Amino acid sequence: MRLSKRLALVASFVNEGSSLADIGTDHGYIPIALTRQGKVTRAIAMDVRKGPLERAREHIREYHLEERIETRLSDGAERLKAGEADTVVIAGMGGELVIHILEGGRHLWDEVGQWVLSPQSELDKVRTYLQENGFVITRKDMVEEDGKYYTVMDVSRGVMEEMSQAERLYGAYLIRHKNPVLREFLKRERDQLLKIREQLNAQSTDSARARLAELTRELDWNREAQDEMQ
Repeated sequence: MRLSKRLALVASFVNEGSSLADIGTDHGYIPIALTRQGKVTRAIAMDVRKGPLERAREHIREYHLEERIETRLSDGAERLKAGEADTVVIAGMGGELVIHILEGGRHLWDEVGQWVLSPQSELDKVRTYLQENGFVITRKDMVEEDGKYYTVMDVSRGVMEEMSQAERLYGAYLIRHKNPVLREFLKRERDQLLKIREQLNAQSTDSARARLAELTRELDWNREAQDEMQ
């Protein structure tokens, strides 16, 4: 099985020899790939929807991994018990949903040693939530695939240092390690923001002026991140 660039990056973060729970497993590709590689000892593929979970079961049967990968219908981490997994993957969904799943999995916070998170939006909200609830991001990486950018975070319990708004938006780890994909993303985002600003400058409505003020802040944060990466 060949994983997409995004899923391959997520899978690469999982600790060797761990027991895995993949929340929002969809087709079950990550548990299947990691089990076949021998990187995880066992896995639970979880999803809130019956359709994706049945597709995951089909793929698991295709690779004859029924005895090593369990499928479980669950709203987030609701049906995951303490001690069943020491690594939990939450990937392929928006930031608000990632936060919702983490909040619903409070009973696991001190039991799970590693959380691999890959929110597809609202990364600043996720980082703020982690900081406010006793988590620390120990490693982070970024990949571009089909014109979209994806961030993956290795998270565990601990105290996270204070972050600037630019670091919340783009990731302190990525900025400080001068991540090349983030550098590319920042340049592309700046070009897009400048084009929008040019269009809004031709308008004189209150909403256009309000959006211009927001754009100025966003461009400042973008420039701050790029300056830190010099």
